Amino acid sequence: MVRHLLESVEPAHWLKECGATRWLDFGSGAGLPAIPLAIAGVGDHWTLVESRRRKTLFARKAVEELGLKGVIVVCARLERLREEAALGPLEFDGFTSRATLPLGPTLALASSYVVPGGTAFLWKGSRREEEMAADPRWKEHWEPDGLLGLHGGQTFVARFRRKQSG
Repeated sequence: MVRHLLESVEPAHWLKECGATRWLDFGSGAGLPAIPLAIAGVGDHWTLVESRRRKTLFARKAVEELGLKGVIVVCARLERLREEAALGPLEFDGFTSRATLPLGPTLALASSYVVPGGTAFLWKGSRREEEMAADPRWKEHWEPDGLLGLHGGQTFVARFRRKQSG
């Protein structure tokens, strides 16, 4: 668990540099990486999306116990998030995802919520190059914008910028 917490917060400075204030975290699980990043001062607003109720309840309790403001946890599938009318506008300038779908499908989902010029940060393992090559459709809306190796060298954070048109 300590490794997962460290991997979540280690790139906080890099996420702050992109200037995003409204963040969407896909497949939040127990709240990683979003909760540690919110604690580290990344962004003003976080929407954590997790489809499994038990994990959602845990993340909500963590947010409450930590007294985090501007963080909401939603039990929904990202593909159906727009149906949650009470959430208000669903436009974000930052997106995070750790240990979810392969890169192509993840960025396809992110395209529905991240504004042009926004940034996606994906925590990936050693297969990231294979994932990038396997489904090149992501290039229609995104361009690679950097790669950060985390301690231990097994996990990387890949940064992508949403194209202004597309």
